[in-house]
Amino acid sequence: MSGRRMLVGGNWKMNLLADEVAGWLDGFRSGLEEAGALPADVIVFPSALWIPRVAESLADTPAACGAQDLHPAASGAHTGDLAGPQLASAGCTWTLCGHSERRQNHGESDDLVGRKAAAAIAAGLQPMICVGETGDERKAGRTFEVLDRQLAAALAREPEPFTLAYEPVWAIGTGATASPEQAQEVHRHLRERLADRLGDEAAATRRILYGGSVKSANVAELAAQRDIDGFLVGGASLDPDEFLAIIGGCG
Repeated sequence: MSGRRMLVGGNWKMNLLADEVAGWLDGFRSGLEEAGALPADVIVFPSALWIPRVAESLADTPAACGAQDLHPAASGAHTGDLAGPQLASAGCTWTLCGHSERRQNHGESDDLVGRKAAAAIAAGLQPMICVGETGDERKAGRTFEVLDRQLAAALAREPEPFTLAYEPVWAIGTGATASPEQAQEVHRHLRERLADRLGDEAAATRRILYGGSVKSANVAELAAQRDIDGFLVGGASLDPDEFLAIIGGCG
């Protein structure tokens, strides 16, 4: 494990109804009080509908609220989209950019992800830039090629500060998880690419998260890897007790 402070994000995706959100927040706040000091920084990424509610509930806790996506424009005729300034005014301090489900389901290009990351910075939000390869790309030996391409486009407009999240597409929502050795190999590669761009010192302090069927049962082994600085958690974050157990496993 590195000396960098760990970071854990919980991505609710398109889940939870109003009463379930209330129950989650009650359970999470109660768990935070019992846990005391946390071994990691925490961000919750709710569905856009629940951002104001979550942000208000978490305002007096160590946890931050983030958005799952944003539009690259600051305002305009973009029906159904949300702009960075709107998200910031609703209580967000972070946003995901380029999650694999956005890339796959909405056809988001590498260039668009880069523009979204720049828009986040302009709105005072910190982007968590997601990169990752599909199963076919890994089998073809193209993992590093794909990551290098995604990373170069995402950072083309120099969105500082930013955090990276490596999410192997083949492990998201499938129950499959990259082995600690596989995850470490990719995280080390990403840190080397960051060193090429930012310099060794800046790359050494940059947090790179792992996302891909993370659970309390496997978090400690993954967290022990030198270049893994935390986790972007999907389905497991819908259970506040399991989410808190994952956070605790970072210690």
